[in-house]
Amino acid sequence: MNYLYFLYIEFLAKHNIPQIFGDITFYVIPCTIIFIALLIAILALVLLERKLLGWFTQRKGPNRVGLWGLLQTLADALKLLCKENITPNNADKFLFNLAPVIIFIPVMIVLGLIPFSSEFTFMNFQTNLLIYIIVATMPVLSILLAGWASNNKYSLFGAMRNIAQILAYELPIAFTILSITVLASSMNLTQITLAQSSKLGLLGWFFIPCFLGLIIMFICTLAELNRCPFDLPEAESELVCGYNTEYSGMRFALLYLSEYGMLLANALLIAVLFFGGYLSPFGGYLTTGFWIYIEQVSWLLIKTFLIIFLIVWIRATLPRMSSPNLLKLSWSILLPASIINLFLVVIIKYIGGV
Repeated sequence: MNYLYFLYIEFLAKHNIPQIFGDITFYVIPCTIIFIALLIAILALVLLERKLLGWFTQRKGPNRVGLWGLLQTLADALKLLCKENITPNNADKFLFNLAPVIIFIPVMIVLGLIPFSSEFTFMNFQTNLLIYIIVATMPVLSILLAGWASNNKYSLFGAMRNIAQILAYELPIAFTILSITVLASSMNLTQITLAQSSKLGLLGWFFIPCFLGLIIMFICTLAELNRCPFDLPEAESELVCGYNTEYSGMRFALLYLSEYGMLLANALLIAVLFFGGYLSPFGGYLTTGFWIYIEQVSWLLIKTFLIIFLIVWIRATLPRMSSPNLLKLSWSILLPASIINLFLVVIIKYIGGV
């Protein structure tokens, strides 16, 4: 981030603009970059998932709007923007309108905590992993507000199912992240990434000593994101969408975009915690100078794409679980397994003597 700061100050100095102006306005740049990149990434993710699902299920997928259907997602976004925002009768209008805004803000914050390269980390705190966990749970409040303020029992039922599901899988995630903290001796995502650097390349990444934790984290991520086979808030017996049933237009788009934004953020987090983040799998970089930063971002995005590819693959393959089985899986299997994983990691750390 310092590299970007000095580039900005140097640019202002060439145009005789005082440095204090740069110090004040510099932090607008990361927010703008995150917002623009997030919108582009979400549009690309929606199109990618529809293309992959079409491929997995032997269908064509989007192929009419634009070359190879590349503009289909943009057309859908414009359609949502043009639709009327309808507020149900007797709904709490303030909370009903506030929920989509609250659910979208945490997505931008957690993306700012991810180290995209050794220099481009927008918010680099010593405890940014803890901050990530706290901020990532904020959408629970938005889901509750959306379900309760809609004045619709089905929306409320969907919100309650969603909250129960998220809370059930928070503890296994917490124990798994704690095991990563033990291995790296830090809660800073940049330090966790650097702790996985090795001349052996990918053999030094944390997915080897914490393989059980990787499986637990991946399953819990699917549940947190309401992805198959854990997409229970949208119940088949009700033929409604869940907590966002009463939303339309731009407000529905915000709820929809936040789900894909969290999908991207959680895939990035898994790549950082278990697969070395922006580190090269060869133990050294293939480029030098400024191009190293481009290569680091590329490695991170490749790992993230593979994780998202696996998530979409599971959606096209596995059927939906029942609610009792979903909660039983978390409390009876994943939670004890995450505690066992933590003990194993502590033993590995002790034997390693580091």
